Amino acid sequence: MAARGRCPGCGSAALVEDAHYAQQQLVCAACGCVLAEGLLTTTYAEEEHLREVAYSQSTGQKEQLSRSLQRGIRRVQDLCKVLQLPTVFEETAVSYFQRALQHPSFHLVSLEKKELLGGCCVFVTCRQHNWPLTMGTICSLLYAKQELFASVYLSLQKELELSVPALSLADLVKTHLNSFRLFQPAADIPAPFVEDKEKMVARTMQIVELASETWLVTGRHPVPIVTAAAFLSWQSLQPAARLTCTLARFCKLAGVDLPPPAHLRLKELLDILLRMASQLAWLRVFNMDKKTVVKHIGDLLQHRIFLLKNAFCVEAGEEQCAAAPGEGSPGSPPTAGGVAQEEGCPSEGKRQHEGGPRPLLPPCLINPRKRLRTAAPSASDSAITGDEPISDSEIEQYLRGPEEIQAFRKAKAWP
Repeated sequence: MAARGRCPGCGSAALVEDAHYAQQQLVCAACGCVLAEGLLTTTYAEEEHLREVAYSQSTGQKEQLSRSLQRGIRRVQDLCKVLQLPTVFEETAVSYFQRALQHPSFHLVSLEKKELLGGCCVFVTCRQHNWPLTMGTICSLLYAKQELFASVYLSLQKELELSVPALSLADLVKTHLNSFRLFQPAADIPAPFVEDKEKMVARTMQIVELASETWLVTGRHPVPIVTAAAFLSWQSLQPAARLTCTLARFCKLAGVDLPPPAHLRLKELLDILLRMASQLAWLRVFNMDKKTVVKHIGDLLQHRIFLLKNAFCVEAGEEQCAAAPGEGSPGSPPTAGGVAQEEGCPSEGKRQHEGGPRPLLPPCLINPRKRLRTAAPSASDSAITGDEPISDSEIEQYLRGPEEIQAFRKAKAWP
């Protein structure tokens, strides 16, 4: 049957409608060009009304995906909608999920791990787009254990060779404080305990930066530090009504879990603040303790750089601290007129209580844990040749005090 129009390929007007496998097509009789294809089948929604749709939207295309893949894709899409993620995030997460299910390493994993695979894909996507999302948030939405989720996440990152940037400490502070319940009035929260979110986030960020500069963050889990910093910032904004509140009650009112190391991180932060307060002129007349120092956190953070340089031996202050009379390096013998010091890092803890400046060291060096007893050396180990490498701990034992350094220079300059 001829039809009106001309072929765009050859310009012929010999166009006919041809039924190919029960599919109506408009074909050029001169060159064989197919001008228009018919529609194959219908979608699930359109089948009731017998409407024809394109094949890409038909049930035939959907049947190419397995049921587990379809369920997983829907789960990823639902999770992205709950988190209110942009459309590009959803597309990236779905593509990662499809790649993961096609990888042989995930063919024989348990059903529980496959359930978590979609959440891991969303988590990876958010991290790659610098979207602040924690693993705890995903686990709470999926009702999953963090240990199992972490194992699936590491496997996904390794097998697909994904580059996942770490979440910065600033983003973690904002994300963690978003879950607090102290920013809106509630029936179970006293009125003086409600705080402005922006003020609390800003001061918590300053305290966390202080913790980072004083070695309290390195090698530690960040959540206990953020929790302790948030507690101090919350107290310092209205100290008169909040000093009597404990850390446990604060976490209960905020609706967050209290991590066990948070008490230790709080104690370490208060020690740093007390050390800084001793260097501030208008605070020396007060008898500062861990309760009263909270009232002056705003002043201490305002002059943070100056107070750290005076309270600790940092940068230029290291040479002055090393040359101070009666104080040598850790492990050095006592100088003339000085107090006998213990070997190793515990002497630094003594110096901290005495009030003089001490080196800014990690807490593990100030209060070292007890070392395990080593086995007795064998005959081969006891044979010393003199060519053995010297470890860092042995080098520290040979560090000299100021008087020894002067005597060594005089002996070296002797003709």
